[in-house]
Amino acid sequence: MAKGCMMVTKYFLFLFNLIFFLFGAIIMGFGLWLLLDNQSFLAVLQDSSMALKVASYILIGVGGFSMLMGFLGCLGAIYEVRCLLGLYFACLLLILIAQVTAGALVYFQKDTINDEMSKIVRKVLDNYGKNTTTEQAWDFIQRKMECCGWTGRMDWDRNGVIVNSSQLLFPCSCQNVSLATGGNVSDVGFCEAPAADDWPVYDVGCSSSVESWLLTNLGVILGICLAVAVIELLGMILSICLCKSVTQREDYTKVPKY
Repeated sequence: MAKGCMMVTKYFLFLFNLIFFLFGAIIMGFGLWLLLDNQSFLAVLQDSSMALKVASYILIGVGGFSMLMGFLGCLGAIYEVRCLLGLYFACLLLILIAQVTAGALVYFQKDTINDEMSKIVRKVLDNYGKNTTTEQAWDFIQRKMECCGWTGRMDWDRNGVIVNSSQLLFPCSCQNVSLATGGNVSDVGFCEAPAADDWPVYDVGCSSSVESWLLTNLGVILGICLAVAVIELLGMILSICLCKSVTQREDYTKVPKY
């Protein structure tokens, strides 16, 4: 009976470690996406926010470390190596503490993060006109989300090109196709407005749409992290049970037989 329970524990631990390895790969994939994506709002933040880059590297590191722990856990479970099982338990405990700490920091610093995000976007709008990757990403956001500026079209009033131009300019990516006059509708750069107060653009700002998009993607990431945390707890319980069973069996074999 005890031997059967030990076998079940061993193979369940192997299965959980395999799942843990796969979830680690997914977390690392999210980190790479945050770091390399240039077709969404993240590209706007990447050049200006060191926090996003740090978060990306942390996710990549945690994902890679989780994959390593899953591999070590599989070896420890199959070959019943006590030192690997103990190391696996300790590392899982450290990862779980780090995840809880990171989640708490994000939750309590969300207002600060939102303020920083707003400052970054306003800086992009003020300096728009150099055709950088960040500007192209912002053009993509305004076109796809059908919005203009961060809180509204007035955010563009401080742009240097618009202020210093002798023409009446507005950002082309803000242009509301249904209000556009003439033949061609441009997607990048600046277009000429018919009048100073008559921009054919979307009235709504991008902040609400961007925040909704971020919350959706953040929800996916948090859901995966929660699933990983549950697997970590189960892995810790199974590893300590298996390690205890291995220890008891080894101690039993050392008892002299008469």
